[in-house]
Amino acid sequence: MSRSTLSVLLAIAATSQFVLAQPDPADPTPLVDKTYAYPSGIPYQVDYNTAAIRGPQVGYNICNSTTQNQNSMCQTSMVNHIDDFCLWAPPIPNSTIGDTEQEEVAWCTKPGHGTRLIPNGALKGVQYLVTSEYIQIAGFIDQTQVNMNAEDYGGELDPHGADLRGNPLGGLMYSNAFPSNGGNNDSYQQVIDWTNFMGGNAFCITICDPASSSANQSAYCQNIYDRMGCSYNMPNNAQNGTFEVCDSDLKIPAGLYVTGGVTMTYTQPDSAAVNPPYTAFTPASSNCVTYASAALYTGLATVTPTVAASGSGATATAGASSTGSKSAGSPSATQSGGAVALGVSTLAGVTGTLFAMIFLS
Repeated sequence: MSRSTLSVLLAIAATSQFVLAQPDPADPTPLVDKTYAYPSGIPYQVDYNTAAIRGPQVGYNICNSTTQNQNSMCQTSMVNHIDDFCLWAPPIPNSTIGDTEQEEVAWCTKPGHGTRLIPNGALKGVQYLVTSEYIQIAGFIDQTQVNMNAEDYGGELDPHGADLRGNPLGGLMYSNAFPSNGGNNDSYQQVIDWTNFMGGNAFCITICDPASSSANQSAYCQNIYDRMGCSYNMPNNAQNGTFEVCDSDLKIPAGLYVTGGVTMTYTQPDSAAVNPPYTAFTPASSNCVTYASAALYTGLATVTPTVAASGSGATATAGASSTGSKSAGSPSATQSGGAVALGVSTLAGVTGTLFAMIFLS
């Protein structure tokens, strides 16, 4: 794709991201505008306003050795490397993303962040992609081990939400992985734009380089295509049983495609079936290095898995059944390669508001 075409796509993506957002009058400052130095500048709670429509966040943001346990309510997450990243998942067993979107807590692959740890063996395959604009991780997971219902096809978590307070509320993200961090592994930058799909025993997460332009961050960490899952938001070649780190070309932002030389935008419907008129393109990857799972996640060896519910094992494909109040519809995720967690649209329960909260976007 030419540089000029890509620039057009990025501009279109950036202007479409916040169309549906309406700030909560009680807390009008968007989560993405709340920035804190790590760790000294982080408050106990980023979102503490009890007058806000969805209430305050359920967890906390100051996380350390005193909060590191399997009941931690830490809502400060990390993405650093294939052996050191976190996913957002429910605090209570057998939950669905649709019911707990605002309450998710950080589950991490390495101790030291004051969070819960992903139980040993829960991760079934991970692909970690490094690009010039973002880092993308996709893979397969036994989601019952991070408190998700075995049949939940999930949805999207991001720092926006229809009230701009984020899902989870007050959720922060940090990283030491970008070149702009100067290679200092002991210093963490706040990641402003990120997106994480969980469900169907698969996951994907993208964090955008905070040193990049705001337009590029908005485009590559899109949050309005929550019903189109990993296959369109984060095309990947993750495989069960494979743990690898690769360099990657840039993806085309979700919802944008070129046909006949004309840049087109697909708008996800609010409730009707999702039928994108294009097939997502998986960017080329190179310089891949493969690792053994046991060598990567040594810190999880003492975290005993719980007894999985029937049908909870991670699989290489995910169907398109719905757990929310709206059908996920197509596309069904039946490809043999790549993590394909589906975002399932629902209406978040927001008492006393007249505007619809679009699920996790």
